[in-house]
Amino acid sequence: MALDTAGATDQLLGKGDIPPVHEVNAEGASPFLLTSDHHGRVLPRALGDLGVAEGDLQRHIAWDIGIAGVAERLAKMLGAHLVAQRYSRLVIDCNRPPGTVSSIPVISEATAIPRNEGISEHERDARRREIFEPYHHRIDAVINGRLHDRRPTVLVSLHSFTEVYAGVARPWHVGALYNRDTVLPHLLLKHLRSQGDLVVGDNEPYAVNDLTDYTIPVHGEARGLVNTGIEIRQDLIADQSGQQQWAERLARTFAEIEVELRAERLV
Repeated sequence: MALDTAGATDQLLGKGDIPPVHEVNAEGASPFLLTSDHHGRVLPRALGDLGVAEGDLQRHIAWDIGIAGVAERLAKMLGAHLVAQRYSRLVIDCNRPPGTVSSIPVISEATAIPRNEGISEHERDARRREIFEPYHHRIDAVINGRLHDRRPTVLVSLHSFTEVYAGVARPWHVGALYNRDTVLPHLLLKHLRSQGDLVVGDNEPYAVNDLTDYTIPVHGEARGLVNTGIEIRQDLIADQSGQQQWAERLARTFAEIEVELRAERLV
């Protein structure tokens, strides 16, 4: 495993590195705005492999397995705009407040990330400036544009979770996540549970809060948008068939929810 160093410059991304922001269906007319914080697992060339085995870089510690396929399909089915982030959460986690321990993890789920040990403030700033900020600035700009145009905007943050954590099996197929705003999560819970074949988590396997999350508190709650997080168990979307099935399921669900939101004049 190569342990390349970033060099003496303040710049992280260079020749051969891709932009951090990935978008699908930017002209989509749907009120739903989709985000995907852990969409990809790309590593900047300057960081090598972070000192992590390739097998570990394919695990959940590096990205949200399966969510890219669901998110991109769902965006097309709904006619919704998707803003996604391409770099691995091991470089910088784009759903954590910068400066928190989990923002640039030294250990993730008992796996050491050697290249994150003892990094300088300059390197931390570069990761934030070149990966974290462009992604969140883009979400902010999209919301600003929609509000300027008086377009209804409902924020949906898409994630996946492991079927087993710390040796404990997780029974949920999908979860609705929220903190202060319960309107959309409660609609989502109602519609998913009515389908009869799902174990649906109410703020499970995680709950949103200001210390452990960024996208919903900053772009949803602080902007006064109707919002929800969605977590899908990764074994259900690990292949293209599962991704297609879940995109279709969520597209049907959100189409029904949109009718209710319009009836309540929430969009």
